[in-house]
Amino acid sequence: MGELTKPMYKLGRLEGGEWIEHSYPRVFEHDATNSAEGCLVIGLPGKNAEIFERLVGVLTPPYLLLYVLHTPRGEAEAGRYQSDPVSREQFASFILRFSDYLSSDARFDLWVHSRDDAATVVWDRHSRIFAYGLRTQLMSELEAMNFVPGQVDVPSPHEHNYREEFDIDAAALLSGFNWIHSPLRPEDEQ
Repeated sequence: MGELTKPMYKLGRLEGGEWIEHSYPRVFEHDATNSAEGCLVIGLPGKNAEIFERLVGVLTPPYLLLYVLHTPRGEAEAGRYQSDPVSREQFASFILRFSDYLSSDARFDLWVHSRDDAATVVWDRHSRIFAYGLRTQLMSELEAMNFVPGQVDVPSPHEHNYREEFDIDAAALLSGFNWIHSPLRPEDEQ
């Protein structure tokens, strides 16, 4: 019989002495302290890149992607990688190609910004989504996906996974666009 491998997930929690995947219930909350206007905080249930994609779909393209690589595994230098403007179709292809990596590895945060809407959707290393701007439209999309108001708590203790199996995808992601690199900011670091 082959060697057992650890399940692939981004965020884990300790339960009964074992690390297991943490999956949030379908809840969102309004965080008035996160910015002057506040933001929506959404917990991702399981490995669900489709929820992130649908929320970004509320924004008007073109999008600017900011890939914040805070914990590299040799694929590139730590830092902020900003894309040129990306169409809705390019973003959908990006999510389709990299959904397993984005859902199962915690070495990055991914920001998507619409200049037209002055709105941003962020998928962080704790499998949460932060949404700034377009609050009414984003809440409608969340409700259409059966999300309800609630509290989004990061488990304590928790673990982040940086999987060797995704090193190739991490490198491919960085070669997929013409990224502009800048150093990490203090708030980016773990």
